Amino acid sequence: MDYKFDLKDFKGFIVVVAILSIGLLYFKPWLGILGLLILVYLIYSGSKTIEEYNQKSIAMVETISRDFDSITKHAIFSMPFPMVITDENANVIWYNTTFLNIFEDVEIMEMNVSELIPEINFESVIEEPNDEDLTAKLGSKSYKVYANVVDVKKSDSDRNKLILLYFVDKTDYDVLRDKYVSEYPIVAKIEVDNYDEAMDSAPTANRPQLIAEIDYLVRGYFQSYDALVRKYDDDMYLVVMTFGALKSIKEKRFDLLDDLRELDMGNSIPMTLSIGVSSFGLNFKESVDEADTCLDLALGRGGDQAVIKVEDNYEFFGGKSKAVEKRNKVKARVLGVALKQLIDGAEDVYIMGHKNADMDAIGSAIGILRAVLNRNVEGYIVLNKSNPSISNLLDRMKEEEPEIFEKIISSEQAKSNITPKSLVILVDNHKPNFTESPELLDLTTQIVVIDHHRRGKEFVKNPVLTYVEPYASSTSELVTEMLTYMNDELNLTHFEADALMSGIVVDTKNFSFQTGVRTFEAASILKRAGADMIKVKNLFQDDLDTLQNRAQVVHATKVVCDEVAISRLDKKAANSILIAAQAADELLDINGIRASFVMTPVDDEIHISGRSSGDFSVQLILEKLGGGGHLNMAGARLKVESLDEAENILVQAVEEYIDEQKKGENI
Repeated sequence: MDYKFDLKDFKGFIVVVAILSIGLLYFKPWLGILGLLILVYLIYSGSKTIEEYNQKSIAMVETISRDFDSITKHAIFSMPFPMVITDENANVIWYNTTFLNIFEDVEIMEMNVSELIPEINFESVIEEPNDEDLTAKLGSKSYKVYANVVDVKKSDSDRNKLILLYFVDKTDYDVLRDKYVSEYPIVAKIEVDNYDEAMDSAPTANRPQLIAEIDYLVRGYFQSYDALVRKYDDDMYLVVMTFGALKSIKEKRFDLLDDLRELDMGNSIPMTLSIGVSSFGLNFKESVDEADTCLDLALGRGGDQAVIKVEDNYEFFGGKSKAVEKRNKVKARVLGVALKQLIDGAEDVYIMGHKNADMDAIGSAIGILRAVLNRNVEGYIVLNKSNPSISNLLDRMKEEEPEIFEKIISSEQAKSNITPKSLVILVDNHKPNFTESPELLDLTTQIVVIDHHRRGKEFVKNPVLTYVEPYASSTSELVTEMLTYMNDELNLTHFEADALMSGIVVDTKNFSFQTGVRTFEAASILKRAGADMIKVKNLFQDDLDTLQNRAQVVHATKVVCDEVAISRLDKKAANSILIAAQAADELLDINGIRASFVMTPVDDEIHISGRSSGDFSVQLILEKLGGGGHLNMAGARLKVESLDEAENILVQAVEEYIDEQKKGENI
């Protein structure tokens, strides 16, 4: 700022007076001379006055500067909050008394700030001194840290930069925020999964006591966390708790699930719970709606678990037990009738399974196509290409059922023919991105889902009918049951019966996994319809290359965590997914192995097939990697560059799962 004056500031006045004086010389010389003398005097006098004013101004500014320096120094030394100055290497060169009081009995001078306050990343402070996320914990108090970086290269100092850090106490704010977060209300909805079945399995005399024990366990568990519990149906509870209580329950991994499962009042079927929990930050109406959604997801995944919505994702707890088989066929009958009505009201029907279809996907699709044709409605199976898993079945279809084979169309054909009045039926899959043609789901609002996999995070939006039953062995089993209620006569050809039977056989591993009473009932229906097990077995015959590749996978097996077998198929093959699945099944025959995983490159991804023979959940492991499936059969895809990278990620997920199980056992 320029605070000095000189004659240039008055040059306009001087020029005017000079012109007037010169003009007077012409008319009256003596007046002109007098005017010039006065002008000279004014210039001289003005110069002296300006000089004196400037000197006084300089003196005044210097005085203010000295006073300001004194005030500034006094203010800095008397600041009520901690301050410290460091050099560019984070070494302390000055601090005030408030900062010193925090570090009693510590020689602070020349110490490194990073040693005193490890939370501060000094490099980021220099690069971004206005970082809003910079906080520190000093003693019992928390502080917001502000930084000022000053360049001192031009000074006499040998330092390049000085950094001033000052700390504003935000302890009260943090306490208030933590209290607000901790006491925020969370809504949970609880359903006893198999209430009717478990009650029927208990002696009549024990049923009242069993009901009382369930109520006692549920109420007592949540009331110990100061939660409000209300029972509004025989098997339904509404819980309102704080977010702090939810955090404590999560740390114990919802051990209520284990407590109820161990309840024994003579019931042969164990009691299990499904719990849906809302996320933080919703009002009560939104919380109840979200808890309902999470409960539906828990039930869709087979029950015996808790599901919590966390931002745009879900957290799962439990899910250790297999889904309990329901003996009641009412649901199959009701949904069979509802599906028949939807088919009757549709212009045409498009049936599709998942990408890289297996026997269950194509078998259940053939079964649904028969239901559509029985209603005299035009139907199609959407399948872009065959694969080694289903090639034998398609070859036989082309030979024995050419009219049915012509009903197989590509996704492009389906997209060009579909209308808003068309019906799309998804089988053996509920994830839009895993279907043969995800775009098809956007071209009609009439969508039906029939699946036996545990419900994942991704699901078809607003389906008109949903039949997701994780207890079932296969989608072919569900379709077979529904067919018996959709028409007085099944009208299944021998080939169609074999196709449905092959879907059951492949997913049950020849009736050894996930097999219940309903599975054998469905198989008996298909046998009566003409299913031939010899012909079904022939559908699974492999060529020599497949057998050799599978043997190589088994030979390359390594064991991790003493109980998990991991192997890989290094080369790309047309049937690599089939080989991986078959090899994973074979690895379970190794003594002491509870779970197996086989990796193989597919397109630009690494496919992982997971299998287990007991209570080791490959589903929970592969869900960590974006996949899903059943407790003892699941899959996933990783977008990584190499099998080694995929293996490292898989092993880490396995170790995390085992650690979580150990923590749950120790609680």
